[in-house]
Amino acid sequence: MIGKALRCAVWAVAVLLGALAVFFAQTWFAWQREPRAYGGTANALWARHQWAGEPHTEAGYRMLAQTLRANDITDVFFHVGPLDGDGRIPPSRYRHAGELLAAMRRLAPGVRAQAYVGQVERAGDGPLDLGDPGTRARILDTDRALLAVGFAGIHYDIEPIYPDDHDFLDLLARTHELTRGRGRVLSAALEQPPLADWEAPVFRALLPRGRNHYPPRPTGAYLRAVARRVDQVAIMTYDSEAPTQALAGWHFARHTERILALLGDRVTVFMGVPTYRTTTPWAENLPTALRGVRQGIDALRRPPRRPYGVGVYADWTTSARDWATYRREWLEIRE
Repeated sequence: MIGKALRCAVWAVAVLLGALAVFFAQTWFAWQREPRAYGGTANALWARHQWAGEPHTEAGYRMLAQTLRANDITDVFFHVGPLDGDGRIPPSRYRHAGELLAAMRRLAPGVRAQAYVGQVERAGDGPLDLGDPGTRARILDTDRALLAVGFAGIHYDIEPIYPDDHDFLDLLARTHELTRGRGRVLSAALEQPPLADWEAPVFRALLPRGRNHYPPRPTGAYLRAVARRVDQVAIMTYDSEAPTQALAGWHFARHTERILALLGDRVTVFMGVPTYRTTTPWAENLPTALRGVRQGIDALRRPPRRPYGVGVYADWTTSARDWATYRREWLEIRE
């Protein structure tokens, strides 16, 4: 009996190793294919808090506007300060937003400057409790104040968001009513979904001690629910921790294909790409991410009906060399 069990175990391991070998080989060969797709119809940039929180010279604003124009950036998410636990952002944290927005209207009139509003939710051991109706109401008051300053929209980056978080959906619905009524946009940043929706309930069943103990990956159904309540979705595709370029590229390609097929006809989609040093910089980096996104677009049966592109994370980690890479590998601009 022991011998038979051992033989079965050996066969099982051999089959698993064989399947992994086939997968890695296919991934490597797919990575060698030069993608045809270039660029997109909308591109975003996450921008540091200092733009709204500190004064800048005219030369500084001009340099920012030049960067945005040269790189076909349509939307900038300007960080305006983390939400306090009660849902407020003191105006002192974005005291120079008016100057920033006036400069944007003058120097980059085609770019939407959105207020980047974020915080860590209690599910991630943060101070924000979206389950409190009062907190959600105060976030809306904060949004009204930001729109009154002149921002073209609200961008939420509240983490972690799990696929059973109905309070976040309620916040989106009420915020969208506010932004739509004022002719502005609403966007939301979300984690990349699992490669298969069945992963979420499996993780939750295996780690039942609290929803913050399993990965906050939105399912396809949850992403569609979000898309019904916003104008734009940004997927934080980075931090794959893939050990090789081929695997990192496959990660970006697979998520791009799935997200654009799922949401591309519903809302504007930005696929997040990193310019910071990731945990596996030899594999996951800006060139790999851009090539992977392009391969994902190639895999689509047809282009999305709504605008789509990449979201660069972030302006404070993007060097002149990174921007040159972005223009060459994404916009197909040879300098």
